[in-house]
Amino acid sequence: MLFFLTILSFLPLLYILYILHSFLERKKHQKCYLLDYQLYKPSDDRKLPTEFCGDVIKRAKNLGLNEYKFLLKAIVSSGIGEETYAPKMVFEGREENPTYQDAIVEMEELFEYTIGRLLKRTGISPSEIDILVVNISMLACMPSLSSRIVNMYKMRDDVKTYNLCGMGCSASLVSLNLVESIFKSKKNQLAMVVTSESLTPNWYTGNDKSMILSNCLFRTGGCAMILTNNPSLSHKCMLKLNCLVRTHHGAKDESYGCCIETEDDQGRVGFHLGKSLPKAATRAFVDNLKVIAPKILPIRELLRFGILSVTLKILSKGKGKSSGSSRPVINFKAGVDHFCLHTGGKAVIDTVAQNLDLSEYDVEPARMTLHRFGNTSASSVWF
Repeated sequence: MLFFLTILSFLPLLYILYILHSFLERKKHQKCYLLDYQLYKPSDDRKLPTEFCGDVIKRAKNLGLNEYKFLLKAIVSSGIGEETYAPKMVFEGREENPTYQDAIVEMEELFEYTIGRLLKRTGISPSEIDILVVNISMLACMPSLSSRIVNMYKMRDDVKTYNLCGMGCSASLVSLNLVESIFKSKKNQLAMVVTSESLTPNWYTGNDKSMILSNCLFRTGGCAMILTNNPSLSHKCMLKLNCLVRTHHGAKDESYGCCIETEDDQGRVGFHLGKSLPKAATRAFVDNLKVIAPKILPIRELLRFGILSVTLKILSKGKGKSSGSSRPVINFKAGVDHFCLHTGGKAVIDTVAQNLDLSEYDVEPARMTLHRFGNTSASSVWF
């Protein structure tokens, strides 16, 4: 009888221990690890030096002298070097009339190069992939690009596939956020994310300056990566995701219209890059940092910034109006070792660096990525 009562007295404790164990076990499987990734580098005959850019501009029938001067100036001052890559049809002189098959071949070359090398290096079989996410913003086809990968590598019939379009340069992190969310509900998963952009069917052939600018900035590139939440593979991982913050400014007209696919006055489809782009990008970046700062910065830096902000506000009220003194700047370098800024262009990098008070050392990776590879859209951060 005493033994039975003793067991009953321990039941609440055992139940609490069970709940605690279940919680810790669930948290352990909600981590997101990057096992490996593979960048896409086309062959050297696809490099686009400045001299050849001039030849491409000269053979464009719809460009006048003013547009020609504008493009040459934009190319020279863009921060892009001599070794970026362009689609094959540009070197064949067919940018005026690319075919649908050209766009498919561009994607298949990317898949074969990145996925093939990645699977071989990691030793992971295509049949082991549980989740596949593909983000190519400006190409929607049937079957979908994710289905093409499943067919190409004969993946399982229960693989969960997601095909994202129209998400722009942020699509890679959107895909990462999607995988992270799935990991929270399923254990021991392997996810593959493929990120790139389709340039072949989106080469602009008109003379609108805000739209021909995209031809100067965007270049061929891509990345395939494998992620997992399996704790037994954590020792093999390259990176672990600590936190991820997304901010959507689509409700703001200025942000919504700064990057948009549209038609010019002659009905030619192109990608419009507005003058408000650097400002909109910085605003979104700053709003992200407001949320992420408490998660990554040490308490001493948060206290310093808070005390300084309150002090300046009190002093400003005491004088009746702003004294014109500079606003306090939070030092993100107190908690961040490296800054991987999106290589959207020289103006975007300069604006973000100025607003975050970053040094040339901090932004050198972004500048050199832009110089070597150009703006490869969603895959730029991996370069």
